[in-house]
Amino acid sequence: MHTNATRLLGIDLPIVLAPFGGVSSVELAATVSNRGGLGSYGLYGYSADRIASTAAELRAATAKPFALNVWLPHDQSESIHPTEEEFAGYLEPLKPYFEELGLPLPERPAAYLPAFEEQFEAVLEARPAVLSLVFGAPATDVVERAHEHGMVVLGTATTVDEAIALDRAGVDAIVATGAEAGGHRVSFLRRAEDSLVGTFALVPQVVDAVSVPVVAAGGIADGRGLAAALVLGAGAVQIGSAFLATRQSAAASVYREALRGEGAGRTVLTRALSGRLARGIPNRVTSEIAADQIAPFPVQNWLTGRFRSTAAERGIPELMSLWAGQATPLARHDDADALIDALLAEAAARLP
Repeated sequence: MHTNATRLLGIDLPIVLAPFGGVSSVELAATVSNRGGLGSYGLYGYSADRIASTAAELRAATAKPFALNVWLPHDQSESIHPTEEEFAGYLEPLKPYFEELGLPLPERPAAYLPAFEEQFEAVLEARPAVLSLVFGAPATDVVERAHEHGMVVLGTATTVDEAIALDRAGVDAIVATGAEAGGHRVSFLRRAEDSLVGTFALVPQVVDAVSVPVVAAGGIADGRGLAAALVLGAGAVQIGSAFLATRQSAAASVYREALRGEGAGRTVLTRALSGRLARGIPNRVTSEIAADQIAPFPVQNWLTGRFRSTAAERGIPELMSLWAGQATPLARHDDADALIDALLAEAAARLP
């Protein structure tokens, strides 16, 4: 259980909580960190002030290392700003969902996301133990400044080529995330649809190709997956859906119920909810929105977000994003502590 990754990250257990954009919780991140793993918190869409307050809450909940996760600017999409006419066209196919929920139609915003630079400066001020990045290889100055502030830099790859690019960029460890993983496919060298490598094919190839510790992600939800990843050379695993299904997560109760339902075993890859490819449990939104009706990211994500939050509050899973990985049916625990106990016991029974 003591590996190159645990030593680098300053943790006792080779378990990393996946960062959830939109459904991260201080309680879950702190629970994982306090148990000796690495708790992570996704900062997608967070302003600098909200990042500062979230980091303060995490520090109040745990004295152990934790990671803050930020999305790197990718393929110029963050700079997209449609005209009023284009915005109206993107909104048109989504109007029935707003009408169904009795919500007013949203007006075109001044910005769809805070700038990466604003978020990065706030993370530097917060000084988490780990800066977790997705959707690209960070620039040299990003890595250098993070190191100057005492942070370990964790990059994320979906292919061997991406892992090599991250290694050359100077990151300290790499999450090798297979196509089985839930949520957004964070590919950045080629289209996500052309980067769908399975976890247990990807991990050993990445281990062989890079000079830094590797964290395995995707399709890992129990101790068997943890043991297998370690045998393949990973120094830790990153687990998402199994932790998302616990009561400590910020997922709405109907979302957690969906993670335990029959549909959890039939995930799909879709761009319908955000404009970027992501894996989740199919529902009305994923089946009704046609490919030619999807706005580019981040516009689609912002638009659907105006009704998804209300759907979550009202317990309507058909109008939510139900991100989930292919191993979700293996998620059997509704308590994060119990999940960690099971991961360790099951892995120990299978490792020499």
